[in-house]
Amino acid sequence: MWFVYLLRCSDGSLYAGVTTDPLRRLREHNSGKGSAYTRARRPVLLVFQERHPSRSSALRREAEIKRWPHLKKERLCAE
Repeated sequence: MWFVYLLRCSDGSLYAGVTTDPLRRLREHNSGKGSAYTRARRPVLLVFQERHPSRSSALRREAEIKRWPHLKKERLCAE
């Protein structure tokens, strides 16, 4: 099982990623071992996750979400 996730960074921005374990990945981001983007914007909070049956479908969804404007991503988090 794969997950698409959104993190809220300390500056209010949203970061999208994919993983097989959202909680482990959250710990990695908060410890500074995640992406360079989140390393400079810690702490981060997990605000959205969505299951996918395969890595490829999760990556397609992540790419779709990354193209969205910030407001549309905020609405996704609020659902």
